[in-house]
Parts: sequence; structure tokens; C-alpha cells
Amino acid sequence: MFTGIVEELGRVVEFQPKATGARLTVACSAILRDASLGASIAVNGACLTAVELEPGRFAADLAPETLQRTNLGELHVGSAVNLERPLRADGRLDGHFVLGHVDATAEIVSLTALGEENWWLRIRVPPELTRYIVSKGSLAVDGISLTVAEVQGDLVGFTIIPHTRAHTTLQGYATGSRVNLEVDILAKHLEKLSGSSATTD
Repeated sequence: MFTGIVEELGRVVEFQPKATGARLTVACSAILRDASLGASIAVNGACLTAVELEPGRFAADLAPETLQRTNLGELHVGSAVNLERPLRADGRLDGHFVLGHVDATAEIVSLTALGEENWWLRIRVPPELTRYIVSKGSLAVDGISLTVAEVQGDLVGFTIIPHTRAHTTLQGYATGSRVNLEVDILAKHLEKLSGSSATTD
């Protein structure tokens, strides 16, 4: 369980494709302070398992499903990634409940400066996910807990404050970039309990 509050920007130092999947190695520092082998770490919102730990870096294996469903397969040496450790039971929930299970990717349609280092972000989400997204609700975008400011069909808009842009991968994104999405799990459960969808996974 995560909160969507990015703790650190890491840098990809190795990306090794394999016959099935890949191995990703990320340079970082803050999130390794209390890390142990087998720890869960959210990378761009995808929950990965640390299979190697060295001073200043960790490695995780990417399954074929992860490569297919997320933007992690587009990473290369030097790419910035959002990192977060799991929520502690005695910690504050500053964002919203994020499982680290990416639903799909979305395309950045625009990232427009509003002045005073604030930005307006618009993304195009897959049509099957729009029913889970509401104005003033929460959405995890590359592992960042964002508040939805506007919904127009499959276009979703957010105001990005200076702190969020400066401390996340949003600082390097442009039109056409793909970001990972995780919709609010509570909306999925409510849909299933209400019987409104027989195919919800």
C-alpha cells in the first residue's frame, strides 16, 4: 500500500531486457535507508520487489505483464523515475490509497504553464477507466497522487503546483509522453458491490 506521495526521484542506471521481462536498476538514496531484500518499492506507481540492494542503488525484475501494462518498458539509462516506499501502519496518509497496481497508461495531451510555476496538465485516459474518475477525486499518475480538476470525456485535467513538478518526473514530460494510471480502488469495489459491472477485474 502506497499513498502517491513521491519521496525521491531516482535515475535508471541499467535496463537489461531478458527472454521474459527485464531487470531494472535504479540509483537513489532516501528510499534505501530502511530497505531490505524483497522490499516493495513503487517505481512510477508500479509496485516492484527489490531483488538486489547495493549502496546507492537497487534492482527489480519486470514481468512481461508489467512491461505490457506500464511505461517502464520505455525507460532507458538516465531516465528519471518516481520512487515511494510502502505506507507504514503508523504513518500519515497524505495522498490516497494506492496499491501500486497500474491499470493502464495514458497520453499527456498538454502541459501548459499557468504562471508562477503552476501548470495545467491534461491526459487522455483509456475509455474503460473514465467511469472511475470524478472531479475532485484522486488519480495516481506515474505514482503521483493528483486531484482531478476537470473531466471532459476521456480528457482529464489537473493543476500541478510548483512543488509537485519540481520533485517528480512531471518536470521532464511533454506532449505525447505516456504515464502510468491507477484509478481509485474504492471506486472499483463500489462498482462491483453495486452489481453495475459483471466484468470488473
